[in-house]
Amino acid sequence: KDDSHAEDIVKIVREEFGKGNEFAQKITYRTTGRKPEELIAEFRNSYFPRIAVTVDMIATGTDIKPVEIVVFMRSVRSRSFFEQMKGRGVRIVDNDTLRGVTPDAKVKDHFVIVDAVGVCEQDKTESRPLEKRPTVGFDKLLQAVALGNTEEEVASSLAGRLVRLAKNLSDQDHAKIEKASGGKTLNELAANILAGIDPDLKAEPTTGQAQARPGALLQAALSPFHSPELRNLLIDLKRESEQVIDTVSKDRVLEAGFNAEALERARGMVQSFEKFIQEHKDEITALQVLYSKPYRVRLRFNDIEELAEIIKRPPNHWTQDKLWDAYAALEKSKVRGASAHHILADLVSLVRYAAHQENELIPFPEKVEANFK
Repeated sequence: KDDSHAEDIVKIVREEFGKGNEFAQKITYRTTGRKPEELIAEFRNSYFPRIAVTVDMIATGTDIKPVEIVVFMRSVRSRSFFEQMKGRGVRIVDNDTLRGVTPDAKVKDHFVIVDAVGVCEQDKTESRPLEKRPTVGFDKLLQAVALGNTEEEVASSLAGRLVRLAKNLSDQDHAKIEKASGGKTLNELAANILAGIDPDLKAEPTTGQAQARPGALLQAALSPFHSPELRNLLIDLKRESEQVIDTVSKDRVLEAGFNAEALERARGMVQSFEKFIQEHKDEITALQVLYSKPYRVRLRFNDIEELAEIIKRPPNHWTQDKLWDAYAALEKSKVRGASAHHILADLVSLVRYAAHQENELIPFPEKVEANFK
């Protein structure tokens, strides 16, 4: 049913089989000590754990091909969800891979369902997609929730958007969200919302849920989004991860030749960047170090990372590659490595060149190599 129920099952399994912690593991969004992804990889590729207990995390969408037994310990009223959960056992696996996980197995030619709660005989409902408000923008959904809207359609749509967003973010982005949300990951935030609108939990609540007032679980799941810091961060990250692709219109060549507008955009970017570092040279650590002559302190990698994050934020969206291309368009004779992919350390070269401390814009590794010759 929930994380607590999963803990109880794991404890009972270990006691009944007389095995240690590695024999049976809980794999949920709230797994402590180790990342869920590590436990999933072990369950898929290693002898231990032999038994994995989950709520929803690997019930659907995660292939564990060597699984030979699926045990139902909770009611499931959604037909498609039930079929997906059964689908964990139907995956085909070659004999060598199977024996790598279960050495005494010969071949997987069937799988077993153990129905401990009568779920196979229960009537199922047809599930609907999470997205109920496709025409409402992400920022509008967040604003509605912040104003106290707890409609299931709004909550469901928000959860669906969060799940999609989570797949497009870096580890660094996920860490920012976890900090802004008070310790919850984006997947946990989405999972909590889905639990709040789960018809199975409404029909068969846990003891704690039964004592709470109707809708309290959903209200608690939506409460982190009352924070303006979290909402603004999510909106910015979604904007950065989006790429709008026109699949309807056909491209046609209007004119071939030198693009004067691109040159103006490059000039505007360069001027804005140089103005930015001049205005913030006393506020941002990396700029403080690079502007000081002689250097009072050493420049740290964390300082460069911080600067890269700051210039990437809206409305600028600057990156090393974009800035390098802009300088190459304006001052080609002074810029090297225009076609290369630029690493984080190249930001040092960009700042020094923009601050007129150097006469040429040279990739940082190339400069270091030249200094050692």
